[in-house]
Amino acid sequence: IPTPSSHYIVLLDTTTVLGELGWKTYPLNGWDAITEMDEHNRPIHTYQVCNVMEPNQNNWLRTNWISRDAAQKIYVEMKFTLRDCNSIPWVLGTCKETFNLYYVESDESHGIKFKPSQYTKIDTIAADESFTQMDLGDRILKLNTEIREVGPIERKGFYLAFQDIGACIALVSVRVFYKKCPFTVRNLAMFPDTIPRVDSSSLVEVRGSCVKSAEERDTPKLYCGADGDWLVPLGRCICSTGYEEIEGSCQGKKQTFK
Repeated sequence: IPTPSSHYIVLLDTTTVLGELGWKTYPLNGWDAITEMDEHNRPIHTYQVCNVMEPNQNNWLRTNWISRDAAQKIYVEMKFTLRDCNSIPWVLGTCKETFNLYYVESDESHGIKFKPSQYTKIDTIAADESFTQMDLGDRILKLNTEIREVGPIERKGFYLAFQDIGACIALVSVRVFYKKCPFTVRNLAMFPDTIPRVDSSSLVEVRGSCVKSAEERDTPKLYCGADGDWLVPLGRCICSTGYEEIEGSCQGKKQTFK
């Protein structure tokens, strides 16, 4: 699972939000916002729903509008716990063990309007591990992490939505990010931050510019891959006359007088 690094630009991370998330729930008696404190006394904003005794559940939770920034493809990382239906006493055949992830693109915030019919399904999300009443007694909650990718995003931003159809879920955190090839210097050439293509099989060719006091020997190029890695370095710059390469830059040679 990726950790924030120079390869990732985070658009949303619910674990770093201090105030309320203020996401929209529909209907109102579906998902509940519950804030708990972690071991470092920081708030954990969770949304929970567990209407497993009543049939025909259709509970929606929608994020606020998220700007896509420079991203074409975005990644959604969800951490959640899910209750094993067989471990819930008296439950009828209506309990589910999955939820659905949706999105819609838009150029600006819709404010309070929410129309599920406008949303496109990304995937059905299932738990690798569900927890039982025994685990609950032992305070062992098996945290699942699932990542999905969405793209190309063409409008200025998007909403995510989570649909519950009758499961017992706590959505513990949501992180939305995209990948980039970060600024780098190779062979005395500088290459800027570059966003990968949506099509993971095609690379972005980037031409480098020589560092100060260097000139091109062969056109310096790098290729930006889908995961934010620079690949296939070609060409190079060399230090101009009177300069020498020291740790990736060109320094003036010291004059020695005989």
